[in-house]
Amino acid sequence: MSDVPGSDDEQRPLTRREARGGATPDVGQPVVDEQAIPPRPPLPPNPPHPVDPAAAVRGQLRQAKGEFETHVTQAREHLDHANERIKARTGRDLILAILVGLGFGAILLASLIFIKELFVPIALAIAVLGIFELSRALGAAGRRVDIVPQIIAGVALVLAGYFAPPWLIWVALLFAVVFVIVWRLLAQMISKDGRTYGDVLTDAIVGGFVQVYVPFLTGVALLLLAQEGGQWWVLAFVAIAVASDTGAYAAGLAFGKHPMAPRISPKKTWEGFAGAVFAAIAAGVLLAIFLLNLPWWAGVIFGIAILLSATLGDLGESMIKRDMGIKDMSSWLPGHGGLLDRLDSILPSTIPALSLYFLLSPWVTLP
Repeated sequence: MSDVPGSDDEQRPLTRREARGGATPDVGQPVVDEQAIPPRPPLPPNPPHPVDPAAAVRGQLRQAKGEFETHVTQAREHLDHANERIKARTGRDLILAILVGLGFGAILLASLIFIKELFVPIALAIAVLGIFELSRALGAAGRRVDIVPQIIAGVALVLAGYFAPPWLIWVALLFAVVFVIVWRLLAQMISKDGRTYGDVLTDAIVGGFVQVYVPFLTGVALLLLAQEGGQWWVLAFVAIAVASDTGAYAAGLAFGKHPMAPRISPKKTWEGFAGAVFAAIAAGVLLAIFLLNLPWWAGVIFGIAILLSATLGDLGESMIKRDMGIKDMSSWLPGHGGLLDRLDSILPSTIPALSLYFLLSPWVTLP
């Protein structure tokens, strides 16, 4: 009999299975009050990784660059599509035409504003290139035009417009035309290639026309330049001619439906002519008031006169090109064609511009 009260099960040691199962005797085990145990404090959050300011700025720049490139690409695609539509309708590359026109206009504007004598070599170069361009186009159409006498006579005629008395340019024109015609006749007599009389006569007349169309009209522009304040008149009539062309192009592109002269120039419309009228008169009035110190009504006359001469010059060259079976005089100016394709409205406008200078000068208002 045991000295300690209790059953034998309470005093026997735990078996290995009971020890693994967590069974413990209840004798002497303290009772724990779970509500009295304070809750475990929450673990601190993971500390954020330190941010590199330079890396953040680079990321923002990369994102902004990507967005900018996307916008540029979309804008370029829209511009290319619009340019293709305009090119299909008008036959001109709009972007190249604008860039070339701006470059040419900047040179012209700088020479007239700062030192008007700088316009003389520019006009001389234009005349020489125009003679060469027109002579080559006529040669491709079967006409015989002698380049050397054309350039010699053309240079003398252009320079006479600026350095000689005004009446001498008409004498120079007569000698230039006679010079190139006689040269052509003598060259034909020497060649003896059996060319018909009608072809020889046509060659002679065409050679004289080259002198009248390119160097003489360029010389008239220099004659106007040589007058007092003439550089502003040259700038004004060129600006009105350009405004007329631009107005006709924009209005014809947007509203053109009724052809103006389909047999001569199918793409010219009456809607385009209406745009040219508005642009020429508006430019004439503004230039007369703010540049030439003329009353507004003189600007209306100036604008209408340049409009008519520019339109007739444009249609006249279109008729010449259609007769020769060509679209452009050359491809020297991207987006424009040839040099004379851009001067077809400016060269004929020299005559009314010079005439209006002498007619409207008495109405000049003092600033």
